[in-house]
Amino acid sequence: MKAKRLRADVLAGLTTSFALLPECIAFALVAHLNPLMGLYGAFIICTLTALFGGRPGMVSGAAGSMAVVIVALVVQHGVQYLLATVLLGGLIMIAFGLLKLGKLVRMVPYPVMLGFVNGLAIVIALAQLEHFKNGGAWLSGTPLYMMLGLVAVTMAVVYVLPRLTRTVPPALVAILGVGLAVYLLGLPTRTLGDMAHIAGGLPTLALPEIAWNPDTLRIIAPYAILMALVGLLETLLTLNLTDEITESRGYPDRECVALGVANVVSGAFGGMGGCAMIGQTMINLSSGGRGRVSGAVAGVSILLFILFLSPLIERIPLAALVGVMFVVSQQTFAWASLRVLNKVPLNDVLVIIAVTVITVFTDLAIAVLCGIIIAALNFAWQQARQLYADSQLENDGSKLYRVHGTLFFASTTPFLNQFDPANDPAQVTLDCQHLSFVDYSAIAALGTLRERYAKAGKHLRVLHLSERCKKLLKRARMQHD
Repeated sequence: MKAKRLRADVLAGLTTSFALLPECIAFALVAHLNPLMGLYGAFIICTLTALFGGRPGMVSGAAGSMAVVIVALVVQHGVQYLLATVLLGGLIMIAFGLLKLGKLVRMVPYPVMLGFVNGLAIVIALAQLEHFKNGGAWLSGTPLYMMLGLVAVTMAVVYVLPRLTRTVPPALVAILGVGLAVYLLGLPTRTLGDMAHIAGGLPTLALPEIAWNPDTLRIIAPYAILMALVGLLETLLTLNLTDEITESRGYPDRECVALGVANVVSGAFGGMGGCAMIGQTMINLSSGGRGRVSGAVAGVSILLFILFLSPLIERIPLAALVGVMFVVSQQTFAWASLRVLNKVPLNDVLVIIAVTVITVFTDLAIAVLCGIIIAALNFAWQQARQLYADSQLENDGSKLYRVHGTLFFASTTPFLNQFDPANDPAQVTLDCQHLSFVDYSAIAALGTLRERYAKAGKHLRVLHLSERCKKLLKRARMQHD
């Protein structure tokens, strides 16, 4: 069984490495960097997070979200400042993990997760369209038909092969099979070598050649913080998704620390920063990769491609890699979310759509933040609407209010509207047995209510306050009966 598991992880890692190559090269070019920086970053980050991270089966590398963050820094200040930013960003990630803040990902609602997955699936598909261009112009005629044909063949192999055998990953067979057919038949199509030459040596230790002073820190700190936050967010969300797919549990804080260490090492050895990559993770999982070996094999394979196999790897048709990524996009998209749109609350539907659209047109961090805000505001609104009060006149002529619900900033007005100080009797009792006080706004609302009754010359008595509420009242220097 162990031998079978090891074989599956090795083949899955090899398959994933082929998918990592064009992505990391493309992201390096987007950031105006040497493609080898993206590949070195992929090798270091993928290998270290696989070996020491908190989520076996997940694949990290030089991600596009990180490239978008640092492109302005590279253009304005150069590569050395980027490497310093990667180092600082890695330290921030380590601190995030050591402070055990990874659990904050639990604050992300499920509709936001669905929007995140759907948005990234669309982004993955749209990114492949760039390979249908040459020199900025769309392909046409024979080159276009050849590209489309090879993409279709690749996708067909990936879809059909699992019905025949599951002994080898279908994506690996598709990439190698289409590549061999193109080579033997001499078919004219663009290859990985047309993007960049990947031959190189071992990465060498070289700290950034910059002046380490407060001025430098002011330049790199904003980029480092943003890079760390975007990287951590994408990694933790991908970790959650991997947990669901594998029906197992990862360790977010450990993953944060490992990712931070990997970024520090990458920056020290001249590599890009990186984080989890959902597309490559999906390829690894769908190819049978479940253990640490799969990610480690993917990372080490990148280095072997650079050192020894670049002439062969550069002959891989881009169409084969594009076809695989199109399948990944289709498999990543949460199609079930479309079927339940008319079955879930409208506010959840709006969150899913908003996060998906914002992810496609801006970036992941903004999309998830907007989704959380929308979900939080909706939750606050719903909780505020559920507050209500029962009232009755007692035998002694006093009036008793029993308030049910949660008292917080959004429900203070509905709370105060439940009472009628002008027309109530001289003695009023507020029973808080079924009322939860959440924040200072709740305490302030209680104080306002007492003031209103005092101005009307009447007395408000408060019963059954929880111990937590009593502490809040004491801290706010308010008196209660």
